[in-house]
Amino acid sequence: MTDLQFEPDVSVRSRNHRIGCIGAGMIMAECHLAAYREASFDVAAIASRTRANAAKVAKRWSIQTVHATPEALIEDSGIEIVDLAFPPDLQPALIRHALKQPHVKAILAQKPLALSLEEAIRLRDEAKAAGKLLSVNQNMRYDQSMRVLKQIIDRGALGDIVFAQIDMHAIPHWQGFLAEYDRLTLANMSVHHLDVLRFLFGDPDEITTLTRKDPRTAFEHSDGITVSTLRFPSGVMAVSLEDVWSGPRQEGYEDDQHIRWRVDGTKGVAKGTIGWPTGVASTLTYASTTETDGKWVSPSWETMWFPQAFIGVMEQLQHAVSSGTQPVLDVADNVRTMALVEAAYRSIDEARTVRLSEISIDEQQGGQPS
Repeated sequence: MTDLQFEPDVSVRSRNHRIGCIGAGMIMAECHLAAYREASFDVAAIASRTRANAAKVAKRWSIQTVHATPEALIEDSGIEIVDLAFPPDLQPALIRHALKQPHVKAILAQKPLALSLEEAIRLRDEAKAAGKLLSVNQNMRYDQSMRVLKQIIDRGALGDIVFAQIDMHAIPHWQGFLAEYDRLTLANMSVHHLDVLRFLFGDPDEITTLTRKDPRTAFEHSDGITVSTLRFPSGVMAVSLEDVWSGPRQEGYEDDQHIRWRVDGTKGVAKGTIGWPTGVASTLTYASTTETDGKWVSPSWETMWFPQAFIGVMEQLQHAVSSGTQPVLDVADNVRTMALVEAAYRSIDEARTVRLSEISIDEQQGGQPS
């Protein structure tokens, strides 16, 4: 059996840039800032829509400066990286404000980057014109099981990949602002899985998506439970299923929320779990005819998607600033994920398979994606 070496978590190469955090909700308070404390990143200031909420989070994480508004934080000349955790309808205006500031070197935005592919393309092009780094927080790529799976695939231990699936039966915490939007699961939950499938296998040729409304979600929405089938140029077929219903939620009912994944190849199989729904570490086990003598091997780690994956997200952006390179989670790459989400919605609306070549993401001259 080959000596097996894995890197479930990133090594921190850059941590010296001053970060200004915008947002004081769960994802900032419980994930971003917990990760940044663990990695000794320099969080210099925070702001939110409500100063009192920002002050409460600042006290918890010993952040020295609380700005009255997000705009004031962005204008703080001591801030080099703006870290946004804001609703997608409000995020573009803050990104554009940051692009105008000479002292801001980079921006980390939340996914989805915007409410439409058209807006995402405009932001990509405006960041390029401003000479600023714009990165999007597709943090599932830094889930430990996904990182190790990618390493296993890249070194050929599974041979040619034949089939892959992500099977989610878990109930998200739908943030209140989502009630104002028509799009729900694909844009806000499936986007993790569609993006990580691109991370693993490249851009697909086509996608077919079906949906039904989630009986539990009280506000109006077009997509609830979703099932997408993707086909890649290599021949890989993949299924991404998001069952956000996942059974009754009532006293005495023992639910079994989970996310499982599996990748089949000509020389082996890898399978595992994503620990997010139950707050435990993700898992991976694999067997390879060439690397494990056909035996099942289970690498392990103690870190988790939430919060440790967020170290990798901010580290890749700080390293890009330090090295003068493009971030791994570059906005241009994220526009391709947004195009995949858009193709999935088109598939639902038109009840057909949609080829990604139908969705134009070329630089816009005042036009619209086709």
